[in-house]
Amino acid sequence: MLGTGLAFPVAVDVRHAIALVHGTKDVEQAICIILATAPGERPMRPEFGCDIHRMVFERLSSATTGRIERAIRSALQRWEPRIELQSVTCQLGDHRLGQLLIDIDYKLRTTNSAYNLIYPFYLVPAGEHR
Repeated sequence: MLGTGLAFPVAVDVRHAIALVHGTKDVEQAICIILATAPGERPMRPEFGCDIHRMVFERLSSATTGRIERAIRSALQRWEPRIELQSVTCQLGDHRLGQLLIDIDYKLRTTNSAYNLIYPFYLVPAGEHR
């Protein structure tokens, strides 16, 4: 069973109740929440999240993308047990914005169905943080 969770961002449904998401959509949103949360951001769960936020001011290089890929792999393996991670790769998006497109391939453990998620991540472009 994949489960049900609160929709993110939090919203109301047509009945004016808090909106919920189910199944594969719940898993996808959970992955995005893990990646968007910096460790230490949640007081009651200080270890929750992904270390990519520490790399926002890093120069865009293969070493940086390698560290980002490893941080994502580690966070998803720890915090999202419903998936089997297949691959994590970074592709350059809009370089003027410092955008990386993080390509995450995974399978749901319960169904063995394959999915892909592209997560945008932004580094502060070189020269803007000096």
